[in-house]
Amino acid sequence: MNHFGPNVLRLVRAHIDTYQQPVVFMHRDCGVCRAEGFSALTRVLVRSGRRQIVATLNVVLDDRFGLDTAALSEAAWLALDPEPDARAVFSHAEPPRSSAALRAKVFGQRLLEPELLGLMRDTVDNQLSDIELAAFVTACAGDRLDLDETVALTRAMVAVGECIDWGGGPVFDKHCVGGLPGNRTTPILVALMAAAGHRIPKTSSRAITSPAGTADTMEVMAPVALDLATMRRVVEREGGCVVWGGNVRLSPADDVLIRVERPLDFDSEGQLVASVLSKKVAAGSTHVLIDMPIGPTAKVRSLQAASRLEARLRATARAVGLALTVLHTDGVQPVGQGIGPALEARDVLAVLRGDAQAPADLRERALDLAGALLATADGGSLAQARTRAALLLAQGVALRKFMAICEAQGGFREPTTAPHRQPVFAHRDGCIRAIDNRRLARVAKLAGAPGSPEAGVDLHHRIGAPVRRGDTLFEIHARTAGELQYALDYALAHPAIIAVEEGA
Repeated sequence: MNHFGPNVLRLVRAHIDTYQQPVVFMHRDCGVCRAEGFSALTRVLVRSGRRQIVATLNVVLDDRFGLDTAALSEAAWLALDPEPDARAVFSHAEPPRSSAALRAKVFGQRLLEPELLGLMRDTVDNQLSDIELAAFVTACAGDRLDLDETVALTRAMVAVGECIDWGGGPVFDKHCVGGLPGNRTTPILVALMAAAGHRIPKTSSRAITSPAGTADTMEVMAPVALDLATMRRVVEREGGCVVWGGNVRLSPADDVLIRVERPLDFDSEGQLVASVLSKKVAAGSTHVLIDMPIGPTAKVRSLQAASRLEARLRATARAVGLALTVLHTDGVQPVGQGIGPALEARDVLAVLRGDAQAPADLRERALDLAGALLATADGGSLAQARTRAALLLAQGVALRKFMAICEAQGGFREPTTAPHRQPVFAHRDGCIRAIDNRRLARVAKLAGAPGSPEAGVDLHHRIGAPVRRGDTLFEIHARTAGELQYALDYALAHPAIIAVEEGA
């Protein structure tokens, strides 16, 4: 029985991770649950002391929590931050102000900037449930977010977060559209640009649909969950950084949408543009380079799709005041050897250290991108800029700068290796004709990446390489035997992940 009041319960910590979504747990026979008419997935206003949150109700059927108790998930507990032995008042949450705009978008109507601003405010204030956010993400998918809405969404995302002012002068940044496993050029590019004397405060996302995001890979080597003040100190000291954007709240609405997009396993063109450019504006960038890999199993599959996406990126960038450079790159096969945070970090370090076994394609792609950005920065030719980048790499200047950035972010550490490994062999003699980026990435995710940083895939051959029956095509790395078996079963069920053509 509840002795505290008609709608008051004692708070306890459930110690349940609900992946950033605040959740409250109540017994189904709890007096508050019955009196208020709460049922599973009800949006509940929780007030304790001077703080309040909106949480989603989960109904508990057994006696793990008492009838006078409400348990908060980790996200809810951290957001409410209750005092010891605190109690809370529970009531129905008011419908979010943006509900009408959300329904309008679901039914195919165009939204104006004030409506999108309201949606983004409710998003960061946790007024929208994950179900409602999933509806918004889905309603914007495909071509259902036009250019004007894309610009408005970008501005709205910027408006509800923090913005950094670096003072006068150019501030550089880079983003890869994605869909290409192992394409981890960013840490190398940041080191090269900072070594050349330019500012490049790189905020990066964690993986959405891939086995590793830049933040996941960088976190293997150095802390990335820096606050805004620490990030500023690192950049002022070393000229560059590679940090997780979610911790500095530069575009917090986007981070919430990414949380919803991850289990859906898709993002739309308009949201991709708004996501990327809102973070660049918020990070104080003035000049942005977009790496756009194009290939049949990359995110951008054709030149036509690339042209359409590039046009939207350029138009949106102009509208929000960014100077944009777009570089079309080869997206036919993975870059480097490693797919997964630790394996990609290993490749990055090999390139920076000038290791003879470093992936040549990762090195050359990083130099291409650095050349394009340095040419923008210094005003010289692309060839001259690329030569300068190659010299900074060959002389170890970029490596020293990268290590200095890692130390400034909290200290460098070497990548570790997974305890469980299993090679996948070629079943015939021949030549590698094609590599399916998406399915190979799927193998790495089933192996545990990016949640297990050491997990992933180590690619042994590239398109055009001759192989003999029994040669290792790739090796699966996993933290546990169970994850290894999941990934192996999938790989064996899809032998065309790496297609070997006989007689080639």
